[in-house]
Amino acid sequence: MASLSVPSQQVRSRQRTLSGCDSDIDVNLRVISYDDTVRKLDHYYGIVKRQLLKNQSITLGLFPSSSAEQVLADVRTSIYCATSIWSLFQAYRRIDDDRGKAYELGQSCVKCMRGILMCWMRQTSQVENFKKGQQPKYALHAKFHLITGEAIISSDAYGHLQIDIVSLYLLSLVQMINSGLQIIYTMDEVTFVQNLVYYVERAYRTPDFGMWERGSKYNNGTPELHASSIGMAKAALEAINGCNLFGEKGASWSVIFVDIDAHNRNRSIFETILPRESSSKNVDASLLCTISFPAFATHDQMLYSKTRAQIINSLEGKYGFKRHHRDGYGTVLEDKNRRYYHIAETKEFEKIECQWPLFFLFMIIEGMFKSNDDQVEEYKKKLKPLLKRDRFGDPVIPKYYYIHKDYVDFEKAEPGSQSRQPSTEGTPKNLFLWGQSVWIIASLLMDDLLHINELDLIRRHLPSYNRPRKGGRYSAFQGTASDLVVQVVLIAESMRLQAMMATYGIQTQTPHEVEPVQIWPPRELVKVYQNLGVSEKLGLRGRPTRPIGALGTSKIYRVCGQTVLCYPLVFEVSDFYLSHDMALLIDDIKTELHFVGKYWRLSGRPTVCILIREEHMRDVHFRELLDLLAMLKTGYCDGLKVRTGRLQNLISSSCIEHLDFMSTMDIDLDISPFEQLQHASIGYQSLTDVPTAIQYSEDSMSFKDMELQSTPEVIKVLRSVTTLHGQTQLLGILLRREGPDFQVDSTCVRERVCALLRQAFSLRYWRTVRECNALLSKEVESISPYITTVLVSGLQLTVGYGKDAILLDKPVQPAEIHDLFYTPALQAHNVVQAVLQQEVVLYCGKLIATHTHLFSGILNIRVGWVIKAMTYYVRDVCQGTGTVEALAPNEVRRLLVKVLSLDEWAQQERLTQQQIRVIDGCLGRTPKRFYEKVFNILRKTSEGLRLCDQLLPQQPTIAEMSSGELNFALTVQSLLNNIQHPEYRQIVVELFSIVATILERNPELRFQHQLNLDQIVKDAFKMFLKDLGKEYTDDMSLFYNESQVAVTSYLARAVVNVMLTGDVFGKIKGDQAVCHIS
Repeated sequence: MASLSVPSQQVRSRQRTLSGCDSDIDVNLRVISYDDTVRKLDHYYGIVKRQLLKNQSITLGLFPSSSAEQVLADVRTSIYCATSIWSLFQAYRRIDDDRGKAYELGQSCVKCMRGILMCWMRQTSQVENFKKGQQPKYALHAKFHLITGEAIISSDAYGHLQIDIVSLYLLSLVQMINSGLQIIYTMDEVTFVQNLVYYVERAYRTPDFGMWERGSKYNNGTPELHASSIGMAKAALEAINGCNLFGEKGASWSVIFVDIDAHNRNRSIFETILPRESSSKNVDASLLCTISFPAFATHDQMLYSKTRAQIINSLEGKYGFKRHHRDGYGTVLEDKNRRYYHIAETKEFEKIECQWPLFFLFMIIEGMFKSNDDQVEEYKKKLKPLLKRDRFGDPVIPKYYYIHKDYVDFEKAEPGSQSRQPSTEGTPKNLFLWGQSVWIIASLLMDDLLHINELDLIRRHLPSYNRPRKGGRYSAFQGTASDLVVQVVLIAESMRLQAMMATYGIQTQTPHEVEPVQIWPPRELVKVYQNLGVSEKLGLRGRPTRPIGALGTSKIYRVCGQTVLCYPLVFEVSDFYLSHDMALLIDDIKTELHFVGKYWRLSGRPTVCILIREEHMRDVHFRELLDLLAMLKTGYCDGLKVRTGRLQNLISSSCIEHLDFMSTMDIDLDISPFEQLQHASIGYQSLTDVPTAIQYSEDSMSFKDMELQSTPEVIKVLRSVTTLHGQTQLLGILLRREGPDFQVDSTCVRERVCALLRQAFSLRYWRTVRECNALLSKEVESISPYITTVLVSGLQLTVGYGKDAILLDKPVQPAEIHDLFYTPALQAHNVVQAVLQQEVVLYCGKLIATHTHLFSGILNIRVGWVIKAMTYYVRDVCQGTGTVEALAPNEVRRLLVKVLSLDEWAQQERLTQQQIRVIDGCLGRTPKRFYEKVFNILRKTSEGLRLCDQLLPQQPTIAEMSSGELNFALTVQSLLNNIQHPEYRQIVVELFSIVATILERNPELRFQHQLNLDQIVKDAFKMFLKDLGKEYTDDMSLFYNESQVAVTSYLARAVVNVMLTGDVFGKIKGDQAVCHIS
């Protein structure tokens, strides 16, 4: 068979022809694709011009909230509009010839961001005042005149305090500067932005009006701590830290610095509040913008999923998301002529809240960032029927959908059954610009014209450890290594101490040995930071004098050519007595190391300086410090990886912060580094050579009767008294009566008290130490952050005793601390309580962050009652004779942990039921679902609940609040707080649970009259005595000591008796009439 052959040259020619054909197809496809992209971009350019830029202010570049508004510019809307325009600017940068459109869009965006900056820079006095005290009247305004930029609505007429707006501005500013836009022009503007950072740093303790501008859901003018505001602040602080506002061409002095400890407090408190939004709002749609685009404030997957699920399950409807439960905004029942609601008015809006399509757009954007195509498609379908069209065929987003007045009752009866009407804002003639701007962003993403990395240049959507590493001289939030090592430098105060430590195998360095590195007290670093953000021209004074926290002192600093390491605040010897307790210091060192290890988020390792002073050697607990230092040598501290070594060897792997702003300033800083002690000889060779503190004790004697004697008589007795406690009492009488400058034997009373304090310190006689501190009105340093930590954990604090007790339900300013604890009533009760209560508040603030479980079931930490529980344990349970105020601070902290962890050891130590009830009653502990049960009782008790002659009415309580709301629980707590006997309080708590159980099992039952809880307990006690064959008595000790089962039995019988007297009626469904139980 003949073979057919093709010449090789012919084959090669054909292959070339085929490949040339493929090449032409590729080119054509690319051209078509390119042309298609340009066509689409031009389509969106037209929409942006018609819908957004048409409404931009010609002078300042700001935007109104709706296109029909001609006077008021809205800052939040302006930022979203600027972000939307910037998104299209980013999309246009993909193509080579945009015919000048990208530049135009970029400059429109710059104009808007600068317009907001100009408006705020006119309010520098507000910023300066706000730094001193976070009051609504000092807030930067959220609305300005559209043309002139003047502030035209006062803080009295509108809730301008919205921390999330300033935070959103900072976040957007960083994104835009990273894209190459030049928004900040001068150093005055850089200084102002640094002060905006100070403005938002305290978001964690600043109740504001939130995204919806109304504060609490009751709309009564009360600001609240909002998780959405705190989360936005956290995100802004992370984004702007180390950012050069002049961009790539910027100098070292145009860099922004963030207090890492302030960031950490915002992070901690944000994650503590989630998934709640605030005390009155269990769930709020505003959190979507915080946990997802644009803030991406949490990467804790469990918290994120829980919060997101709660928002979707509780707020999503057919027409969008409700803002929050019982939101009256936009409903037909809301009175538009009133700014605030009446008491219980929010109940009227239940089940008819408006639904906002805007949040469907946020869900689409979230789906794009998560690469979740199903989610994107789901919300595209839900959004499609809600869109309107203008005359150009462009989509228009209605602001919200509401229930028509004719259908309100039907909707309430069957939620979701009625169709809704679109609002008048969000129509072709009156565009809702926030909605339109978010729609443009979502559409650019869906049409693949904009990539998520172009919308989020700084990669906020990624966990910090996955973000691109920042180069340069400034610290950056880079996430935590899974095996983070905390570096530890041991500094001995003197060569003598160093030599003695060496005999125990502990290698230390002296301040001279670490030179040229200087060791600074943290207060000296505060002085340096006070120069950051200073401008005489603007009237700005720089960083407020806030202490540098544990994370801030774990960086190494370069300041004016010097290298500096600060020792932590726990080593600062303060006027207050806590710094003199060695055992407490040892606990604090461990806590500090673990805190730094857990919350370090910067590039480079943290370096902690442990300062060992000579006075530590003389302490009875010094061997425990040696044990701790020996443990650090092993490379671990209770599971935490540590590395001890010479400072010079650790610097290369440390986190180093360059404080370059100081190099531009002509200032003589008065810095006092930590000085090495000089001794003639090395001296001590071991601990046996060191004179230790004496264990001092004395007989306690009361001089209270001397209050009635004349001053000369008090002085006469004072001269003859030798005991420290006796002298303190007598000096206290003279101090209160004659004042601190009154002379006794040529020495003023204040000096005598100070001398007595020094003597008590040296003897570690803690009772007198506390009394002298109280007489001198001393305060714990930096206690207000710990108060805030307690409050934002959903708890309240009560300081003082009885009717004069002060309830703390919102953060307090440092300046207010003194008046809280040094009240005449508290000092009259027991002068030492003023400092002891501060001590307990401090420990609670520290414990609640690390041992949250200790506070389960406690809603109000009544500090005076907690101290009573501790005293009861010492005196009645342990049969001791001492007092709490006589214990060392570390023993007080351990005692506090002991009473808080009662459940863990009560059975083991064989406590009686009365003892358990007394301690639990003092702590105010309640069982799970307790407040929900009380709410259900109240729903079925039309005349309310009576306890201790106080009435908790059914209305407006249940109309105003919901069962899971924190504010309802706090209302019940205030009712229980009227009870003065802690064991009786626990009996009442048990009674509530019994009544709730009966009503749950018999859902048809209702109480016709007031439910008198005192009477029911009294009746149960009478039955108990009758069964024992005893006469009635007011002493209920036997009853308190009965088991929970026995007490429950008697209380249940008493409740049933109330029902049998005809105080209950039951509604039976079906044909039967009302059934009376008689």
